[in-house]
Amino acid sequence: MSSREKILAAIKSNQPEAAALPELTGLAGNMPDTLAAFGKVLESLGGRLFEITDSREIPALLATHYPALQRIVTAAEPDAWVTADPHELEDVDMAIIPGQWGIAENGAIWVTEADIRVRVLPFICQHLAIVLPKERILATMHDAYAKIGGPSSGFGVFIAGPSKTADIEQSLVLGAHGARSLVVFVTTGEQP
Repeated sequence: MSSREKILAAIKSNQPEAAALPELTGLAGNMPDTLAAFGKVLESLGGRLFEITDSREIPALLATHYPALQRIVTAAEPDAWVTADPHELEDVDMAIIPGQWGIAENGAIWVTEADIRVRVLPFICQHLAIVLPKERILATMHDAYAKIGGPSSGFGVFIAGPSKTADIEQSLVLGAHGARSLVVFVTTGEQP
């Protein structure tokens, strides 16, 4: 028996006994799954929230609050902008994408590649807008993971507020590694 085989045999014979995973009940906390709770946390992270009845209201709100936008792409119309080269998205001023789940405890929104088509889109644009149905706001990350389950696409990410970083002197910079701003349109009515 070689040294390698001896070491592997020793490791195999000295494995700890299997232990049950800890029970997670009671860790969820008492965060409500309300729009108000979600909005408060989102805004504390530097994001903005608009409550709308349907997505047809978005262009007017963008024109009012982001008047200088030149190139806007929306995940709902991928044929207009999806190309084989993601570098062609470098001049996107605003990307409008759907969110699957919003989490009140941390203001994060679950986004997957199945909805955005191009992984780099929420990170390469100057400003990011996420459309989220009000009934898809959950209280905690525990609730989100229970809803999301196992991976169903090649890529998924929680996005919470605009990109930001701070140096040792606590100088906060927004838009350091991604979108400079995040606006969330929470829909409360039927979608067209």
